[in-house]
Amino acid sequence: MSDTFAAYLVEKTDDGQSLRRAELRLDDLMEGDVTVDVEWSTLNYKDGLALTGASPVVRRFPLVPGIDFAGTVEASADPRYKPGDKVVLNGWGVGEAHHGGYAGKARVSGDWLVPLPEGLSTRQAMAVGTAGYTAMLCVMALQDHGLQPADGDILVTGAAGGVGSIATAILANLGHRVVAVTGRPEQEEFLRSLGASDIAPRSDFADKARPLGKELWAGAVDVAGGNTLANVLSQVKRGGAVAACGLAESMSLPTSVAPFILRGVALYGIDSVMASFEKRQRAWEGIVQHLDAGLLESLTTEVDFADLPALGEQILKGQVRGRLVVQLP
Repeated sequence: MSDTFAAYLVEKTDDGQSLRRAELRLDDLMEGDVTVDVEWSTLNYKDGLALTGASPVVRRFPLVPGIDFAGTVEASADPRYKPGDKVVLNGWGVGEAHHGGYAGKARVSGDWLVPLPEGLSTRQAMAVGTAGYTAMLCVMALQDHGLQPADGDILVTGAAGGVGSIATAILANLGHRVVAVTGRPEQEEFLRSLGASDIAPRSDFADKARPLGKELWAGAVDVAGGNTLANVLSQVKRGGAVAACGLAESMSLPTSVAPFILRGVALYGIDSVMASFEKRQRAWEGIVQHLDAGLLESLTTEVDFADLPALGEQILKGQVRGRLVVQLP
């Protein structure tokens, strides 16, 4: 058996950063008390930023990108984990400041791991990935706010993407009427297969937002930020809620306090990176309970490890549908 394993490394250059494929050894890994044999990883929007250098996601060089992974514990000094345990990791700065999932092995803190839920394989966990786990956190925020299917439609922006597709599927499974927003009209059939009841073009949210618009949505899951989120907030019904988890359009929010103080709308920021163990465990249990395994498989495309650099470019251009999983060579 080889004592090296395949990995991608992001390295610092005079012009920013470069990406290369490398062979690493265990000694190349960073500090941690649990070593994991990585079986599967995935591609998220943030991974695209890290792979391409389009945004300064990587904060330490050289670094193995990949913000999540699932695999089997190989060695552990943490009493909570033993060799052979199946685990999943999302966030905690992995793939940003600590070697991540695009390598055959990872060494991390046991505090960052979650035991793989019963009934879920490591491949399925990465079909869900950080995008799907974040989607479940968004759904939990709307549930904790008290939203019920009878309250009205739930809007999901970026619905054909990783977060949006899983959020649409879970919300529909929970009985909500989901309106899916997309800039790609050819995805309508796909979105309806997830459970979306109606499709709204992204252009409906492109104009400058009014302080208050017509009350249309009981709640929303937003991945865009920017003017899209400002429009969504202006259209949420009295006492409704929005779970915001992304900035695919912009980090800015050109809105006013009107939705918050005149309609009592709540805006929940979803932090998937540093969420507590308890919240993560609840999210993964919710995924097992509310996301149909067959539907998840229909959302999933298996891609080659060698294609990750090109796919990083594609996900930033909005050319990726559903979830991409990659098996570590």
